[in-house]
Amino acid sequence: VQLQASGGGLVQAGGSLRLSCTGSGRTFSNSVMGWFRQAPGKEREFVAGISWNGSNTIYEDSVKGRFTISRDNAKNTVYLQMNSLKPEDTAVYYCAADDSYRNLVRVHRYAYEVWGQGTLVTVSS
Repeated sequence: VQLQASGGGLVQAGGSLRLSCTGSGRTFSNSVMGWFRQAPGKEREFVAGISWNGSNTIYEDSVKGRFTISRDNAKNTVYLQMNSLKPEDTAVYYCAADDSYRNLVRVHRYAYEVWGQGTLVTVSS
């Protein structure tokens, strides 16, 4: 059971990145998936989450209108499209799976049982 995140990198403010998270060795399609981020010296925080079929999405206030979470269950992959990036978006981004519910997207990190390794996003000013 593994989640592999990718797509991070260095981008200028105002730019875009798309993160991907692919699940292997598990049934991906029944899980709520979430993206979290952790900046240096800060707590890991919820960014976005999506229900098993994509019908329910939730975003942290500071990314609403700029980030979009989506999923392709046929590819066992969840995406985070990040537009209009700001320096304060700089962090390590983690994907995670919550197997407890299919439609309820929870925002607390302790709700998520399986975590990917993280991918670094750096936004320069």
